[in-house]
Amino acid sequence: MVSTTPAAAAGNAERAVIRIPLEPGLICLRGLSPRRLRFEVEYGLERGTSANSFLFEAGSGAGGQSMPPVLVQPPGDSFAEPFLEQLRALVPAEAALKVIVGHVNPNRVALLRRLAEGWPALMLVASNAGARLLQDLWNQRRPSGPNGEADGQAEALPPLPPLDVVKQEGCRSLAHGFRLCLYPSPTPRWPGGLIAFEESTGLLMSGKFFAAHRCDPDWAESNRSSTEEDRRYFYDCLMAPMAGQVEAVLNRLDALPIRCIAPGHGPAISESWRSLLNDYRRWGEAQGRSRLSVALLFASAYGNTAAIADALAQGVARTGVRVESINCEFTPPDKLLEAIRRCDAVLIGSPTLGGHAPTPIVSALGTLLAEGDRSRPVGVFGSFGWSGEALDLLESKLRDGGFQFAFAPIKVKFSPDAATLKTCEETGTALGRSLLAEQRRQQRRTGGGGGLSESRSNPAVQALGRVVGSLCVLTTVKGRGEATLSGAMVASWVSQASFNPPGLTVAVAKDRAVEALLHVGDGFALNVLAAGRESGPMKQFLQPFAPGADRFAGLELEQSPGGQPVLPEALAWLECRVQQRMECGDHWLLYAEARAGALLDAGGTTAVHQRRSGANY
Repeated sequence: MVSTTPAAAAGNAERAVIRIPLEPGLICLRGLSPRRLRFEVEYGLERGTSANSFLFEAGSGAGGQSMPPVLVQPPGDSFAEPFLEQLRALVPAEAALKVIVGHVNPNRVALLRRLAEGWPALMLVASNAGARLLQDLWNQRRPSGPNGEADGQAEALPPLPPLDVVKQEGCRSLAHGFRLCLYPSPTPRWPGGLIAFEESTGLLMSGKFFAAHRCDPDWAESNRSSTEEDRRYFYDCLMAPMAGQVEAVLNRLDALPIRCIAPGHGPAISESWRSLLNDYRRWGEAQGRSRLSVALLFASAYGNTAAIADALAQGVARTGVRVESINCEFTPPDKLLEAIRRCDAVLIGSPTLGGHAPTPIVSALGTLLAEGDRSRPVGVFGSFGWSGEALDLLESKLRDGGFQFAFAPIKVKFSPDAATLKTCEETGTALGRSLLAEQRRQQRRTGGGGGLSESRSNPAVQALGRVVGSLCVLTTVKGRGEATLSGAMVASWVSQASFNPPGLTVAVAKDRAVEALLHVGDGFALNVLAAGRESGPMKQFLQPFAPGADRFAGLELEQSPGGQPVLPEALAWLECRVQQRMECGDHWLLYAEARAGALLDAGGTTAVHQRRSGANY
């Protein structure tokens, strides 16, 4: 029976680490944070997060020899204090601790340095790419001066521990009869990925694969539906832009006798892991069907440029356009060239390091200038500490080279905040929509656009258009302080769905910017428009908005009891909370419970949307 032992009360607002004994000699150390840790898009559901690490304790091997403890997937430095407290109680400082590093980034390296200080006999186990990243990042400090120099008063860093490099998949015997197999799983976002599989228990420690950001103290999910939205959201944010590489990793996992999957974030999947693997494939197939694609080229020193890339990718993918994510530091030149030649737009992102762009980005820029199609749009993005010369270089070279920009260069000082990332998402969505519009124009020029006309003349589609709905404006605000995000849209696919509790459904197109703010647990106001007075609100909310623009600028709004925006000129309003989401082709269908509401004009009638065809709004 799995039980938990807290280092601090998991229910507190502070971060904690709990112990979850799995087998004699095997413990899961789960970090819990009920609050959103970071601004990156994958934390957008704001359900906290968890970080799973696994300790195989020291003991005797099959031949009676002494075997050292092995730690798999240590967390990032965000959980350092409670994690180290737990580890010190379990592993003496003189132990020859081995650490399987399944993911390498600056936050993870910061914790590894603390491990090196506390356990002098430490050894790190990493893939080829992971070892290279460790060597690059170990002595790297975040810039703190106007010229990007490190803080000279900082304490000396411990030396990089010995590295055991896993060049190909292989297995190692541990204490207590465990046998651990390691599988390099490189992707553009996580080139140093290393998945671990314990043979006797069938436990797959999958790192970023199958993860979900949830603050959940239970070892495993209660059922598949309890975490499906969280895992899908994580996939859409981070996995979809590299669906091809994800599929390759899934194919390697097919041969393993898995009995349980324990990702780096979120509860384990013990009963429905097969369906989750199938879901990953199904979600990836949707990306593969698109005829349009965007190449996303980037390098990232501290993760900030990668966070911008993730947001852009999520926005593009929201339109159904395929994203091909390419980490320039780990991609062969032929793959880079192929993507530049094949894709319909190219976005290139870079940090500024010591006043320069990293060498792989300079090389990628040269390839783009030499081989890129000037008729296809480009975009530049990245973060910087003080100067931003790398972004100026990319912009000037591409402009001088005759390229057309899809959007103004995105230049972020230090780390992007929630509002900036939301703007990046909307920028990606605008790019995806423009590519689709150009595709439709090309089809009309070549006579290939008859399919849409035929569908509009289809009697069944015409009949579908006679299904009418009330005209409403959906408004929502989410978050607090600097993390506050808002959105709105005109909604006409609205229907009452239940009497008890009072509930309704709203269909939201996948490429709507507001869709990201309408997940289970999120609130919104549905403003029902009055017949004869609908033109003003319709004009306000049907106009095209620039990415990041305030949809409520210049409006005098009231508030519902839950703080949602209410239009005073509406016929009525309802404050709702999303309870379920169902994927329906190119829309999400939301079921929401009505928590409050008011009739503002008892003598008015509801504005109704009449359509001639069911092929469009």
